[in-house]
Amino acid sequence: MTDEPRLTADEIIQRLEATLSPWRRVRALTALLAGAAGAVFVSALWWTEPGPLPGRTQLAFAAFTAFCLAWACYGAWLSTRGTPLFARDRVIAGWIALAAALLTTALVATVAAGALVFGLAFVVVAAVLTVRAHTTRARLLRLKRDLGG
Repeated sequence: MTDEPRLTADEIIQRLEATLSPWRRVRALTALLAGAAGAVFVSALWWTEPGPLPGRTQLAFAAFTAFCLAWACYGAWLSTRGTPLFARDRVIAGWIALAAALLTTALVATVAAGALVFGLAFVVVAAVLTVRAHTTRARLLRLKRDLGG
């Protein structure tokens, strides 16, 4: 037996991947910039609409602005993380996407029933990605626990 100190799972992970990969950083910045730009664009469009808008239109503008801000916050949060996230970022992104798909589908369905099929397809895709993200995260956390972390 050697007298070398044993590394914990966290120490092994930090040595393997001390910072987020460049690809994840690009994804984070893309989400941040796209979300911020979308929020500015939708808000500017909303504010410059003439006259009082119907309630459903007000709700749609508010929802799209909120989703854009959610993506901007997600991108900011992800870009400030310097360590592996064990797929937590994917779980959060999946929930944002699922909420956006559900609300957008509900809003579109009130306007055009034919668009409901396309909206439901987006909901199914977002739900599948969210379930996959949860599964991946659970697998990674199990691996971390098995390594002693």
